Amino acid sequence: MAEPAVTVRNAAKAVVLHDGRVLLQRACWEGQDCYFLSGGGQHSGETLGDAVRREVLKETGLDVTPERLLWLREYIGANHGSAPEDHRVEAIFLCRPEGDPNKLGGHAEDDVQTGLEWVELEKVPGLNLLPHGLRPLIADLAHDEPPTRYLGDIS
Repeated sequence: MAEPAVTVRNAAKAVVLHDGRVLLQRACWEGQDCYFLSGGGQHSGETLGDAVRREVLKETGLDVTPERLLWLREYIGANHGSAPEDHRVEAIFLCRPEGDPNKLGGHAEDDVQTGLEWVELEKVPGLNLLPHGLRPLIADLAHDEPPTRYLGDIS
């Protein structure tokens, strides 16, 4: 039997910070209430910076400026009980909002998205933020801006 074809999908995610808070998507995913970072797949011919700007605007209605790459994360589905062909590489950018950060409401929210919320950085470790491996990293942004890191295959 032939192995399923694996296509690695690139994505860009945003850690949007404002006044000690991070912008998160509330969601209902696989029967659980949770949170995600905004962002999504990169289109052919598009830079990762352009992808994160486009996806955040689409999902939140907020224009952002990606200031720098924070982390590079992989997700290899076969290592986490998911589809073996699910392999993603996510570039996670530190972003600053342009304009009024309280005017939220995207024109093409994700199917699982139930809302948007500015969350104090100190509260992030107690949330069901997916992937869980990002919770302490995001909370630590309240104290300093760490060097760019490769996180590997975390869930």
